[in-house]
Amino acid sequence: MTGDGYFGERIAARYDEHEAGMFAPDVLEPTVDFLAELAGGGPALEFGIGTGRIALPLAERGVFVHGIDLSRAMVDRLRAKPGADAIGVQIGDFASTQLAERFRLVYLVFNTINNLTTQAEQVACFRNAAAHLEPGGAFVIEVGIPLLRQIPPGERFYTYHVSDTKWDIDEYDFATQGFYSHHYRVRDGEFIRNSIPFRYVWPAELDLMAQIAGMELSERWSGWQREPFTAESRKHVSVWRTPER
Repeated sequence: MTGDGYFGERIAARYDEHEAGMFAPDVLEPTVDFLAELAGGGPALEFGIGTGRIALPLAERGVFVHGIDLSRAMVDRLRAKPGADAIGVQIGDFASTQLAERFRLVYLVFNTINNLTTQAEQVACFRNAAAHLEPGGAFVIEVGIPLLRQIPPGERFYTYHVSDTKWDIDEYDFATQGFYSHHYRVRDGEFIRNSIPFRYVWPAELDLMAQIAGMELSERWSGWQREPFTAESRKHVSVWRTPER
C-alpha cells in the first residue's frame, strides 16, 4: 500500500468513471441541498474529500469548503477540475489531522467512515469532527446498514454483482466487524483485482461514538431527502450536534 492508502493512482484514475452513478443529478442534488441547509452559510469541512464529488457543487452554492484526504492521487483529480481553486485541501488522515479553523458543518459521505478499519479509529474520527465544529455545529455521516441478514449462517461471503466482466464480493469477519470488498474486472483483456478492507458499524454504535465525543443525535434518515429511517432501511444519513455555547 502506498502513502495514498488504498486509493492510489490506479483507483483514482478511474474513480469518477467507476462511480458515475453517484454523480447523477438525482443523487447529487439532494445531498448538496441537505448539506448546504445545515451549513447555513457557514464553512464546511469534508472528511475524505476525494475527487470533489460533493465539495465542488457545495462550493458553487456559496459554502466555503475545506477538505482532508489521505490520497494525493484523488486530490490531484479534484485540483484539476473547474472551481477547485476555491477549495482548501489538507493531505492527511481525517481521523487525526487537525486544522486551525472551526466549521459549522463537518461531513463524511458514501460509506467513508468504514475506511477506518478499527473501532478506535472511528471513535477518533468523531472526536476530530467535534474538535473542528463550532458550538451547535453538525457532523453528518452517510453509511450503509450492514447486510448481515442476507448472509446464511456459516457463510462469510456476500456476492452482490456477477457478470462476464465484473464480480463484486464482500468477505466478512463477524468477530471484528471487519470485511474486505473484493472487486474483479476484465478490462481490455486484462484481469484486475482490487481488495479494500473496511469496518462496518451499526447506527447505535455511531451514536455512542458521538456521545464519547460530546455530541448528540439530532436527526436520522434513510436518505438525503429525509425519508423515514426504518428497520428495512439500507443506509442512513445521521446528524449529530455539538452543544450550543
